Amino acid sequence: MDQPTECPALYRRNLRYLAEYVTFRVLVCVLRSLPTRSCASIACTVAFIVHHLVPRCWTRYNVAFDNIQRAFGGRYSVEQIDELIHRMWRHLFRMVAEIVHVPNKMRLYNVSDILVFRNGDRTTRAVCAGRPVLFLGGHFGNWEVAMSTFGWFGFPAGVVARDLDNPYLHAWFQRFRSHTGHCLIPKNGASSDMLAIIERQGNLGLLCDQDSGRKGVFVDFFGHPASTVKSIAILALQHRAVICVGYARRLPDDFVNHRWARYEMGTEEILDPLEFGADIHEMTQRFTAALERAVRRSPEQYFWVHRRWKSQERGSRSISRAA
Repeated sequence: MDQPTECPALYRRNLRYLAEYVTFRVLVCVLRSLPTRSCASIACTVAFIVHHLVPRCWTRYNVAFDNIQRAFGGRYSVEQIDELIHRMWRHLFRMVAEIVHVPNKMRLYNVSDILVFRNGDRTTRAVCAGRPVLFLGGHFGNWEVAMSTFGWFGFPAGVVARDLDNPYLHAWFQRFRSHTGHCLIPKNGASSDMLAIIERQGNLGLLCDQDSGRKGVFVDFFGHPASTVKSIAILALQHRAVICVGYARRLPDDFVNHRWARYEMGTEEILDPLEFGADIHEMTQRFTAALERAVRRSPEQYFWVHRRWKSQERGSRSISRAA
């Protein structure tokens, strides 16, 4: 009997996944063996190559350019937008290197050398109030450092994220995110796991800046309607869960006095669902506006290649009909 045609395809795919994983682990080992300053230099070199030498259709340059132009209008010239995109790549590759170093470099005893806290007292009161907490962030700064920090301080959360296609890489990131006590919740079919955590007064970590298509609620993001997930507001309203909109924004390097990267760990806004009645739109607008304020402080640290306004036209028609 002939071998099913899908078996060779599965074998080749698994072989490709293994090759990707082995390459990734080699890079992890190399980066962990290097000092922080060397990792930063390598990240800047890779960013230069990606920005200047790789075909722009591969790096979604036009998407990033259009997004920045849409968000800031005439604030930046063409040259300034180009430089902002270059700085975005520098930040992203540095972030990758820093994630690799987090398990070795970041501990509870040295967190004050790495982080400067903003609105820390308000955040502590919110997470110690005996109610479930939704930690919201976006593709801004180093969101992995932000979540690791809450784990080190004894506030583990269920982190909602899409499964990676490569199962070996997915398992590595699952171990990484659980090393401070968090558990990883697959984005597809996450409802039951999220509800179980909320009902036992636990915490959830979610990103709130992805396009949600027709099922989202349209709110302003940088002055333009953007489809935004509405399940966050629904969860908060139904279960009296406090929303903390936060970030970890990289600060300027100071390798003389600090041997690792430094971040401002901040809570931009804390939302109590008891103040909103049943207004899903208003709550969604408030946490989206809070993320926007954080991004405006360091726009080069935002992931502009995401099609945040992909459903804009459909949203504009929906708003017009509602009016």
